Amino acid sequence: MGLVMEGSITGPVHLSGGNEHRLLHIFHEHVGKDDWVFSTWRWHYHALLHGVPQDEILHHLCTKFTMNFHSSERHFFTSAIAGGILPIACGVAAGLKIKGASAKVHCFVGDMTAKMGIFHEVSRFAQGHELLLRVYVEDNGLSTDTPTQATWGFGTISRTMEPYLYTRTFPHMQRSPLSPIRKSL
Repeated sequence: MGLVMEGSITGPVHLSGGNEHRLLHIFHEHVGKDDWVFSTWRWHYHALLHGVPQDEILHHLCTKFTMNFHSSERHFFTSAIAGGILPIACGVAAGLKIKGASAKVHCFVGDMTAKMGIFHEVSRFAQGHELLLRVYVEDNGLSTDTPTQATWGFGTISRTMEPYLYTRTFPHMQRSPLSPIRKSL
């Protein structure tokens, strides 16, 4: 906080506190040195715990963008776009599987992101394709500074959605890549 107050860090910084014990456990028990770590705008603890030197982090915060940090040599990437890191992490996990690599992918997001569609799409895709991707939801009950429950309505169905069941009578038509396209007369 001192660097912000003295003006050395001029960009926005989303710090976190209170989750240190849990993060230490996660990195000690689950995250290997060669694993990939994807984070959000609260990336500082994750970077330190994944081996990025403190001096490199401080230099980046004081001279570059505060909300993003990337280190391909350390397998560490961030995105300040809510949910933006999820499809990238999923793609890396898919690539690692295709290559037969044993490295895992760990992605950290907040509880607001866990309410977004991209979170559910990535979760389903990773599970369906048996990717070595683990998504950690850091739930502090806030969507930045707004209570997540009040904003997103935990456990409720949107008032704009009205689900119903039906039995399909016509199948989706798929053209084989080998069959010719029929032209209309």
